Amino acid sequence: MKTGIKFSLLLIFFFTALISFAQPGFGENKRKYDQADKFAEVLTLVRSYYTDTVNEEKLVEDAISKALEDLDPHSSYVPAKDVKRAEEGLVGNFEGIGITFQILKDTILVLEVIPGGPSEKVGLQAGDKIIRVNDTLLAGVKIENEGVIKKLRGPKGTKVRITMLRKGERELIDFTITRDKIPIYSITASYMVTPTVGYIRLERFSATTMQEFSQATEKLRAQGMTDLIFDLQGNVGGYLYTAVDLCNQFLGDNKLIVYTQGVHAPYQPYFSNNRGFFKDGKIVVMIDEGSASAAEILSGCIQDNDRGLL
Repeated sequence: MKTGIKFSLLLIFFFTALISFAQPGFGENKRKYDQADKFAEVLTLVRSYYTDTVNEEKLVEDAISKALEDLDPHSSYVPAKDVKRAEEGLVGNFEGIGITFQILKDTILVLEVIPGGPSEKVGLQAGDKIIRVNDTLLAGVKIENEGVIKKLRGPKGTKVRITMLRKGERELIDFTITRDKIPIYSITASYMVTPTVGYIRLERFSATTMQEFSQATEKLRAQGMTDLIFDLQGNVGGYLYTAVDLCNQFLGDNKLIVYTQGVHAPYQPYFSNNRGFFKDGKIVVMIDEGSASAAEILSGCIQDNDRGLL
């Protein structure tokens, strides 16, 4: 009986909403509603007439995500709670204990201890297995990566106690680690492939990329580099201003790097200023189907200005 009443009320709600939207001059003072007003009115109707309690925050978040999802593959919505995590790779650091890990058969295995990080300072080693974090058992409980990250990361200066199982040790080992800022490097490799050709791999266009690129090229030039292989394979992009600054390093004066323009945005060109520190050497840019966004800007700039080979 309750189900029948609930269903009847639900039909009344949708019928009322349908009639309201169909009437000419729908809305207060019979003014014409734009799309944002229409969405707000739907929320008002849901709040006033829907038969069950509604999580309005989730309803709005889901609607925004779906709207952006229908635009193009590169438009997405990041909820406020996830913004910091999403920006970590571009800002160039995160706050945690400084390890990389992998979950194998319900066991959290430490793959790498970041040099100079908090975990290295207290003696963690690659191959250690995480059994407990504080008083929470993590071994054999089918925890996922996100759950481990939430346990290990935290504000700089806070402490976390980790119990480890180490190969060759009979007893479990406890470590108390003080969390700190952990650097995330955008350049993951730089070396000489021939006496005159250097190689640099760029993972992302972050806030620290220009400083890293300057240091890498300076190091390689000291080893005899005159030409460069610039690897952007799998690079999904990053900050526009970083892409513009990096393009500028390869070009002479007043060369068009990129421009932005939209239905509601005027034409905005970006030009080189002849202050780059790699304007003369030969360049080969490596790209693949995973190179996107800022990586496409740089490779397109190199190609359009006939500056190198892709």
